[in-house]
Amino acid sequence: MRFILYFLAVFISSFTQAAQVAIIIDDIGYRQSDEAVLTLPENITLSVLPHTPLGHSVASAAYEKGHEIMVHLPMQSLNGKKLGPGGLTNSMGEAELKQSIQSAFLSVPFAKGANNHMGSLLTQLEEPMIWVMESLKQHNLYFVDSKTTRFTKAGSTADQLGIPQLKRELFLDNDVSAAALERQFSTLLTLAHNQGQIVAIAHPYPETIQYLKLNLHRLEKAGIKLVKTSELLPYRLASKENMPVESGLRL
Repeated sequence: MRFILYFLAVFISSFTQAAQVAIIIDDIGYRQSDEAVLTLPENITLSVLPHTPLGHSVASAAYEKGHEIMVHLPMQSLNGKKLGPGGLTNSMGEAELKQSIQSAFLSVPFAKGANNHMGSLLTQLEEPMIWVMESLKQHNLYFVDSKTTRFTKAGSTADQLGIPQLKRELFLDNDVSAAALERQFSTLLTLAHNQGQIVAIAHPYPETIQYLKLNLHRLEKAGIKLVKTSELLPYRLASKENMPVESGLRL
């Protein structure tokens, strides 16, 4: 009887808890203007590119302000775009790739997880993605699949190795016009209510930061809680019913 009552309580609470949104700001580390992310609320997660001029200092300052930090791991894309330092490619062997990941995390202090920068090619390849997940597992880190390709194997390899993982459902700022930002933010509100928890990715563009500063208060008014990315992990691991909504790919 107690078990039945406990099950009912958990079942009911899953429908009554507030919707939750995690917003990750990617591509941090190269531009002086990236420091503006430090003016955003602490529940915004910051994903920092490794080996960048400002990456270490921004990550350290953001951690002191209460932000959750991630490493934005550069991965080989189909378009052949230059990766920058710390890039992971399909020409790397296991030892070289794992050493590159370790070096990336050493360059970004306080990181609790990682997501892919580009990666429309590498995330389709099972063996390199297994090596990525093995590296993360060694240090008890989580992974967020930025989903730059519908053929990604990041999720399946993370599951295979028992890595806590999430998937990006929405890009907020592929277009930084006011109308486009408003359209994507409105979609975020709708998805949050419909799905309960979602992950959105944005970038440190001045237009994006200004828009978020003016509009994040709408989440609370809509009954949606802004949370750090890792706060969504228990829900996703328990649910396994991740049905991401495609809203454009960013290579």
